[in-house]
Amino acid sequence: MNKILIIDDEINIGLILSKFLTRNGFEVATSTNGTNALELMSRETFNLVLCDFRLEDTDGREMLRKIKTSYPDTGVIIITGYSDIKLAVELIKMGAYDYITKPLYPDEILNTVNKAIEAQKIINQPVSTSSESDKNRDRKTDIVLEEFVVGKSAASQELIRQIKLVSPTNYSVILSGESGTGKESVAKSIHLSSPRKDKPFIAMDCGSLTKDLAGSEFFGHEKGSFTGALYTKIGHFEMANGGTLFLDEVGNLSYDIQAALLRVVQERKVKRIGSTKEIDLDVRIIVATNENLMDAIQKSRFREDLFHRFNEFSITIPPLRERGKDIMTFAEHFLKVANNELNRNVTDFSPEVVDCFMTYNWPGNVRELKNVIRRATLLSEGSEILLKALPLEISTFAKVSAIESTFEANVSVNTNRHDLKNAAMEAEYETILNVLKEVNFNKTKAAKILNIDRKTLYNKMKAINLD
Repeated sequence: MNKILIIDDEINIGLILSKFLTRNGFEVATSTNGTNALELMSRETFNLVLCDFRLEDTDGREMLRKIKTSYPDTGVIIITGYSDIKLAVELIKMGAYDYITKPLYPDEILNTVNKAIEAQKIINQPVSTSSESDKNRDRKTDIVLEEFVVGKSAASQELIRQIKLVSPTNYSVILSGESGTGKESVAKSIHLSSPRKDKPFIAMDCGSLTKDLAGSEFFGHEKGSFTGALYTKIGHFEMANGGTLFLDEVGNLSYDIQAALLRVVQERKVKRIGSTKEIDLDVRIIVATNENLMDAIQKSRFREDLFHRFNEFSITIPPLRERGKDIMTFAEHFLKVANNELNRNVTDFSPEVVDCFMTYNWPGNVRELKNVIRRATLLSEGSEILLKALPLEISTFAKVSAIESTFEANVSVNTNRHDLKNAAMEAEYETILNVLKEVNFNKTKAAKILNIDRKTLYNKMKAINLD
């Protein structure tokens, strides 16, 4: 039986979590402070620790450091009531499996706990033979790449071809594409298909960096090197040494940070802020952008010399709307992931949902599709996802598309474009359809805007089967 230690100075939360996890098959111990928790860990072995970030005698950062130093085989999940993304990223880089915020939701907790224990088992599993090592590595890869799906469309096959081509090299790569197309998943795939696959893959969101923090995040700093530097920090370049550093939204970096970055990329050496010691780097760099960097160069927002350092190979990831054959492949994959995450058993999509997915333009790309399916899986009561489980903007789009198709089919039949009567009729019905869309098909409101009564509107809609 897997053993979990809960560390939280709020007794009620510890008690609730303990009862919930015990009911779900775990052996649970609790502690209200860090000192007592470490004493417990010295006497007993735990698979996982759920630790509140703010404790009476210490904090989650210090507890994580001590646990990972003394008990590296134990997974750690940090719990806090303060939703701080930068803190979350820092803790995960320090070795925490995940970070969840209060209020706590049972399904989220159970799912995160199960994944953390499974991941820790894989990491801790001893390597006895090369075949077993390969098998374990493949399982790790499956966890990491749960969002990367090999599509069947021509665009997807070309994407896979380019990934296979560049992966064995040490080339720096620029990934371009619209937001939500899966650039980080492609970067992970390149890393895991390369000779560096057993080394770190470190992802960094350049869009969230301020000018003041960027140097410390990239290069690290020594304790006391500036006001607020209370401890030595390892930078992303150093963390990724031997592996791959992925810089997302690189076009958002300030011009001076680009200059500092250029030197590190050229020299392959880095110095922490406040240190005189240079650290040699062996890092592959993959960058991602959803803007045209050549345009940014023309506008003096991005350094041309840095661009050419990055641009040893470039891959453009196509938007989902250009990968028609892949939409349902991705949808079925995300449905499996959602079922596993939410402990549901939704097995299929209704024909109306399939039609909707295939006609919708997916402005949020693969990320939007994944979120739509997670939501629909949660809302579905049976084994099939129905149109009513989709967000309003998508189900409305399907309704509009159906009406527009009917409209085109009915109005254009035997229509002479040069006939004023037919032209006037077409313009009239286009106006009716546009108003209906604006009021979400509320016929009373539409009739009022059109300055006609409801009966007249019904008659005009019935004339071309728009009812």
